[in-house]
Amino acid sequence: MKSEKAPWYFLFLLILAGESIFILPFVLARVFRPTVLDVFELDNVQLGICFSVYGIVALVSYLFGGPLADKYPPRKLIAVAMWMTALGGLVYATFPSYTILKIVYGYWGFTTIFLFWPSLIKATRVWGGSDSQGKAFGFLDGGRGLVGALFGALGVVTFSLFISTEIAEATVSESRAAFKYVILISTFVISIVGALCWFFLRLDEKSEREIVLPKIALPQIKQVLRLPSVWLLMIIILSAYVGYKITDVFSLYAQDVMFYDQVESAQVGTFLLFLRPVVGIMIGVLADRTQTTLWLVVSFIITFFGALLFASGIISDSTTLLFFISILVVATGVYAARSIYFAVMERGRIPLVLTGTAVGLISLIGYTPDIFAGPAMGYLLDNSPGEKGHQNVFWMLALFSFVGSIASWYYFKLYGKKE
Repeated sequence: MKSEKAPWYFLFLLILAGESIFILPFVLARVFRPTVLDVFELDNVQLGICFSVYGIVALVSYLFGGPLADKYPPRKLIAVAMWMTALGGLVYATFPSYTILKIVYGYWGFTTIFLFWPSLIKATRVWGGSDSQGKAFGFLDGGRGLVGALFGALGVVTFSLFISTEIAEATVSESRAAFKYVILISTFVISIVGALCWFFLRLDEKSEREIVLPKIALPQIKQVLRLPSVWLLMIIILSAYVGYKITDVFSLYAQDVMFYDQVESAQVGTFLLFLRPVVGIMIGVLADRTQTTLWLVVSFIITFFGALLFASGIISDSTTLLFFISILVVATGVYAARSIYFAVMERGRIPLVLTGTAVGLISLIGYTPDIFAGPAMGYLLDNSPGEKGHQNVFWMLALFSFVGSIASWYYFKLYGKKE
């Protein structure tokens, strides 16, 4: 299944790096959303704008970072990106003003994408070879989910330990003091992971020469853009990524609709993170044994029906079991699509040596939710406070899931059969 050039620990390091680098800009805000709003003195729209600044910088970074990943070995780009991201964490821990916070998010948009993202996807594709792409990307995203869940759990424990009063009675200054430890511990771990990647994420010289090009020119870019799979993946990833961004509001839903306190809300976010590795690993194994492209279609259909459960308004503080079942349905669909949307690149006839360039171009459209999803959710939540705002967010999810199902079905029709 795998050559000795890409052992299991290679994938383990990719998993560790792949989630650790996003802990500061995204995972902490997902698990601790109510706390983040309090300690940084933000509303939902302002936090969404921070994510948009990240997305705008990331958009440019995708375009130029993709060819860079085809020119240099993944190890060096990934390690440097980790260290640079950790530096941003030191500023984040000072609880800067809203203006500085937007600058920090823009900086993270550069460090986590330009040097990192295309390199991560390319290295994972190398590990998967020609017959284990589903397993490679399923394990990558599932493993990232486990790392995120462990960080979330570590964060909740750390936050609880350093709160000097009852959670419900904690002042903003007390929450800020406790949350600072969460940020600093996360920053330290990211730095260590960067060092591990620098020293151990290695391929032999022959293998590295085979996956890099001395120069990426316009003909290579045109070659990638002529592939129907590239254009379809833009739509598929855009639709799936909206779903992933909307999982950010589950902890806030727990607070606003289910009336949980800060720690209970964070535990809901952490519960969601623990579902991700289970779904990722299962879908990766299933995809390699059946048809990866078909599972993309199924994942969007599951997400669509899960979104309808929340959008319908039948979930309330008196339906706890239904709340968690609905989370399970949405998470299964969202995480399944996220786990395998890059796994279909091999089936879509995208050349391995041009993976970085293809990922950069696909991501240019596919990850635009980093720009618009945050403000859109913030607008819907703040303009219809409480349950109504959350219902509107999930109608948005239903719409994008429907679009994703159509695009993934067409991808399946084009590339579903093995040659």
